[in-house]
Amino acid sequence: MVERKIRILVAKPDLDGHDRGAKVVALALRDAGMEVTYSGLHQSIDQIVSTAIQESSDIIGLSIMTGAHLPICQKLIKRMQAEKMEDVRIIVGGVVPKNDIPKLKEMGVQGVFPGGTSFDKIVQSIRSLF
Repeated sequence: MVERKIRILVAKPDLDGHDRGAKVVALALRDAGMEVTYSGLHQSIDQIVSTAIQESSDIIGLSIMTGAHLPICQKLIKRMQAEKMEDVRIIVGGVVPKNDIPKLKEMGVQGVFPGGTSFDKIVQSIRSLF
């Protein structure tokens, strides 16, 4: 039996205009055997959710460099609940202070990867979700 590839949407929400890291992580995930869709810059929460539905994503990976990770994740989770996307996991990477990691996990984010996290750790953490 062939195992289905993990499908991940790498998204850059709202006004965040820095995507070099997101692109590098997307390539590393692809190289690790995952099916990766990159949404591009300046995506609204509605656009991210719509793309995740269209692509049958297993994971939405937000790359956030603006420091607005808490309100963005709250908004995303609320929108996903409205769409009954309970089976889609959320991970976040970028500029995330250590003090905010427990807050993100409490609200339902399954993985948090601050800048500098190794690709191996990201890949292993994603695989452990399934």
